[in-house]
Amino acid sequence: MSTPPSATCKADGVPFTDWMRSTQLQVETCLARCLPPGEAIPGRLHQAMRYATLNGGKRVRPLLAFAAGELTAAAAHRLEFVACAVELIHSYSLVHDDLPSMDDDVLRRGRPTCHVEYDEATALLVGDSLQSLAFELLAREDFGDPPRQVEMLRLLARASGSLGMAGGQSIDLESVGASLNQPELELMHALKTGALIRAAVLLGALCGTALSSSENASLDRFAKRAGLLFQVVDDILDCTASTATLGKTAGKDAAAEKPTYVSLMGLERAREFAADLKRQALDALAVFGERKRRLVELTDFITQRKF
Repeated sequence: MSTPPSATCKADGVPFTDWMRSTQLQVETCLARCLPPGEAIPGRLHQAMRYATLNGGKRVRPLLAFAAGELTAAAAHRLEFVACAVELIHSYSLVHDDLPSMDDDVLRRGRPTCHVEYDEATALLVGDSLQSLAFELLAREDFGDPPRQVEMLRLLARASGSLGMAGGQSIDLESVGASLNQPELELMHALKTGALIRAAVLLGALCGTALSSSENASLDRFAKRAGLLFQVVDDILDCTASTATLGKTAGKDAAAEKPTYVSLMGLERAREFAADLKRQALDALAVFGERKRRLVELTDFITQRKF
């Protein structure tokens, strides 16, 4: 976490792909620094934590945090804390989701899943440890804003627990083989996927100057639409992209008889729904003028991604 406190996140003339790669590298470097070294006792657990977190992933949630930070002239060193914390929660959720008792998958980011590479007990401890480390990062003294940190800790905890990501996963497991209507499916994914994406956006904005109540409402509306958009695109890719492209088992949801937007409304209607969600997300950003540039570009990336 070496970025000077005086540095701020702001829009510039850097092309999106260059900005994305630079930010992904920055996050990867920060994650490597904040994770315990592999040689530290207990070595096997620490090695597995690094295996599950580093060298892979799109880092969409950290990118959203950094992009939202441009709305509030956020300090870059604070965005690093937030981006790493959100990504650690995301990585923990993937490790646990892949377990035999959950989604039972053997491939993640083009490599064996954590419990396959190590073992189930280690994978459980990896998830527990990554989650704890995320909250430790947000509570660090050098963040420099205790009242704001308490707000952030509350936001991330709610997004991660039974009223957020974990609750959505519970509904998902209960829904295997069932037929959900669209409001039920949207609720499940607002929790399972959308809650952490929403948290990433709101946490990034909280790293800088406070927004007005109307701006906060607009940003929250964007974050909710973007989270749902991400899941709809995921469902589309699950039935249209290959395992090699996705880096995880393609067609897994259909094989497991899980309800998806494609199974509910068909492929073409799911694509139309994604396009409508994108329009709603971008409309919510109109109030931010030029500051919204990176969030707009990320919305395009989420919509058009192939993996």
